[in-house]
Amino acid sequence: MARLGAEVRSLRKARGWSRRDLAGHTGISERFLADVEAGTANPSLLRLLALAEAFEVALVDLLDGPAAATRPHVALLGLRGAGKSTVGPLLAQRLGRRFVELDTCIEAMTGLRLGEIFQVHGEAYYRAAEQKALRRELAGDPCVLAVGGGIVTDAQSFALLRRGARTIWLRAAPQDHWQRVIDQGDLRPMADKKQAFADLRRILAEREPLYRQADAVVDTSGRAVAAVVEAAERALANAQGG
Repeated sequence: MARLGAEVRSLRKARGWSRRDLAGHTGISERFLADVEAGTANPSLLRLLALAEAFEVALVDLLDGPAAATRPHVALLGLRGAGKSTVGPLLAQRLGRRFVELDTCIEAMTGLRLGEIFQVHGEAYYRAAEQKALRRELAGDPCVLAVGGGIVTDAQSFALLRRGARTIWLRAAPQDHWQRVIDQGDLRPMADKKQAFADLRRILAEREPLYRQADAVVDTSGRAVAAVVEAAERALANAQGG
């Protein structure tokens, strides 16, 4: 019950909802929701279903939560430019695991480049392919998995990821995200620098509550890659389920 309460509270805060908001989505009283989050309530199956539907997650994900599942994988979260592709292979080497880019798996599975997926089929197609690829990787041998920056906005995929992997948010300042993308050779943001940077800051602010659900947070701004890798490895040892 304590685990359920923590998961309900985490999911509610990630959406920026008050208990009154959640009560409006579920038809459950604020007082009972407070007891659920405190781990003292014994909700009925119907109430559990109402909560799962409100959060758009499977009932089993709500009940199990990330702390209850065996989590052999490690997943790196963050916007593009966070350092996932740089830190991931080095961390995987230290842990004796394979490194996997989920977007690469999606491209191999669909036979399309990411740009083509969004241009031809749209985001809904990408999210469905993302979840399918994620399930395949989580069913395989333990790995260090770099996931797309937007996976946290898909409640089902994010819940699935948190059940199967210990998660680390590689946090960086907006200007560092910006400069790293440019350093990768992508000069598209420079076409409308002011608006593009404003969009980056907005997206990062909107997703921060979701990224904070990670088991650990490692700052990458102003740190050498080796120091980030060491911090990530240390964070894993201290993270719940490590």
